[in-house]
Amino acid sequence: MRILALVPGGIGDQILFFPTLDSLKRLYPNAYIDVVVEPRSKGAYRVSKFFHDKSLQVLPFDFKDRNGMADWGNLLGIMRDREYDAVISLGQRWVVGLLLWLTGIPIRISYSDLGNSWLLTNPVPLKTEQYAAGMYHDLLQGFGVSIPCPELSVTLLKEDLRWSDDEQQRLGVKDSGYILIHGGASQLSQIKGLDKIYPVEKWQQIIQDLQTRQPLPVVLIQGPEDKPLCDQLVRSCPGIKVTSPPDVGKLAATIAAANLMLCTDSAPMHLAVAVQTYTIALFGPTDQAKLLPPGDRYIGIQSSTGRIADISPEKVLEKVWGG
Repeated sequence: MRILALVPGGIGDQILFFPTLDSLKRLYPNAYIDVVVEPRSKGAYRVSKFFHDKSLQVLPFDFKDRNGMADWGNLLGIMRDREYDAVISLGQRWVVGLLLWLTGIPIRISYSDLGNSWLLTNPVPLKTEQYAAGMYHDLLQGFGVSIPCPELSVTLLKEDLRWSDDEQQRLGVKDSGYILIHGGASQLSQIKGLDKIYPVEKWQQIIQDLQTRQPLPVVLIQGPEDKPLCDQLVRSCPGIKVTSPPDVGKLAATIAAANLMLCTDSAPMHLAVAVQTYTIALFGPTDQAKLLPPGDRYIGIQSSTGRIADISPEKVLEKVWGG
C-alpha cells in the first residue's frame, strides 16, 4: 500500500502531525508513506521515529509560494506517477482539494467543511475547537478507524544528544541545569501579522527576577531569525548564555535537558511538549487550547487582549514560582 500525506505549514505543524503518522504506521505497518512538506519544514523529520525508515520519504513542495500552473503540474505528475492508494491532506485551500481529485487516487481524505467535499471520496468533519494534533488525527476516520490520538513525541538521535551534552559543557550548565528561553517567532508569522514576539524589556524583567531568586542559569535559544532579540537581551541582562542549535534534532535535545522552558507560541514550544519538558508558553492572538495539550507540565498564558505584549512579567513569574 502506498499512502501520500500533504502537510503544509511550519516545523510545528509537522511535529503536531507526528501522532497521525505514528497511527498510520501502526495501522498499516507495511505501507510506504510519502509526506509532502514545505522546504522550510523538512528538517522536522530528523526527530521523527521513522527518520531511518526507508518506507517513509519526505518530499519538498512550497505550498506558500506563488506557484504557477507548471509547479502544480509537476506535483500532480509526481502524485500520479507513484500510483498511491490513498492520500490524506491537512491543506485547507480549495486548490488542494482540486489537486487531489485530479490525481485520481482511489481514496482521497481531507476535511469536509471546506466547500470541496465533492472532490473527496472520504471527507472528515473539521473540528477546530480541539488540540491541533487531535484535529489532524481525525483524518484517520477517513480510513474507517477511530482511535485515540497518541501523545506528542519525538526520537532524539545519539549524535544530537552528544551535541547537547557538549554544548552544556561549553556553557557551563551541565551540572547545574538551566532555564531555557525562546522569545522569538518565525519571520513568516511576522509577515502574516501574527503577534508572537514578547517585548525585550519584559523578558528583561523576567530574566532579572530569575537570576535574583534562583541559582539556575538562564540560556537563550537563538534561531536564524532571533539574533536581534538575543543581542538586546544579552546587553541588558549580564550573565545569560546563548545557544544556537544547528538543526531541529539538536534543538530538541537541548530542550529535553532543560529544567524549564519559557517561550512564545512557536516550533520550540511543540518540541518542549514532545520531550515533556516543563513549559510555560505565552499566547497573543493564537489559542492556547488548540496548541497546548492538557496536562500539568504545560502551562499557557493567554493574553486577554489578543496582544502578547499585554501579558505582564508578573503574570509569567507567578506561573514560574507558583506553578
